[in-house]
Amino acid sequence: MDTHPDIVDMRARHESAERAASTPKVQAIDALAFLTGLYLAASPWIAGFNSFTRLSIVNLIVGIAYALLMSGGFGRAYERTHGMAWAACALGIWTIVAPWVVAGDASTTRTVVSNVITGALATLLALAAAAAAKAGESSGAGRGKSGRKGMQGVGSG
Repeated sequence: MDTHPDIVDMRARHESAERAASTPKVQAIDALAFLTGLYLAASPWIAGFNSFTRLSIVNLIVGIAYALLMSGGFGRAYERTHGMAWAACALGIWTIVAPWVVAGDASTTRTVVSNVITGALATLLALAAAAAAKAGESSGAGRGKSGRKGMQGVGSG
């Protein structure tokens, strides 16, 4: 059973993902993204615009979702959680436009500055995570469509 191609392939992908997730660059991205999500969730109370109830709730929900997406809160598989970096990128862009969409005319300088800076940082961190995931995938070069190294030409002898 230990030599079954699927188990060997799964073990190789897991080891590759662990190596990719243990680099200082990826750990820094994860930590900064988690802190960015926490700040976004708490930003209405930190920056002082919690009187805008709808925007406060939106920032709380989006901040928690961003922190979970980017910190691997949905699982330990690096490839899957960092593949969701594109969803986190969308959350970052939403954060930028949220003061105008959610708060309407009630947006203030504090809400706009806080959300634009946090959203831009969140988007950049998500793009960095997506790039790191792409680099991790490309390090598995030489694999066929089935994901097994050297299996492309089997039976074409």
